[in-house]
Amino acid sequence: MTGDVRVPGRAILVRAVRASGHGGQNVNKVSTKIELHVDTDAIEGLPVAARLRLAALTRRRRDAEGRLLVTSQQSRHQGQNLDDARDKVRAIILASLAHPTPRRPTRPSSAAEERRIREKKRRAETKRWRAAGAE
Repeated sequence: MTGDVRVPGRAILVRAVRASGHGGQNVNKVSTKIELHVDTDAIEGLPVAARLRLAALTRRRRDAEGRLLVTSQQSRHQGQNLDDARDKVRAIILASLAHPTPRRPTRPSSAAEERRIREKKRRAETKRWRAAGAE
């Protein structure tokens, strides 16, 4: 991964399954789709904050055992799909390492405040006019 972060081989489980979609007899016979299961708790060198971000990023991509599940069926070749799945895992881990920029609250400009108040008064006047006509 990076200099400090690495995914040990024991944390990865690779399964080849049959791909879905078009492909004729190849789809029915050959297991080219790759399912990569990664035990995120076993990733070495991941800071606690990044580990929490990783858990949040992968919340919906977990299998029954709680491992990260990444699939790839881009290619008709198992090796290329394995490389693609590893790249996806690498991208997810790198995204968890990035520190999110804190949100700085902003205030509306005085002109925007003025426009908002002017529009509110116009709407109130319209409603008063309608209410007076209904009586």
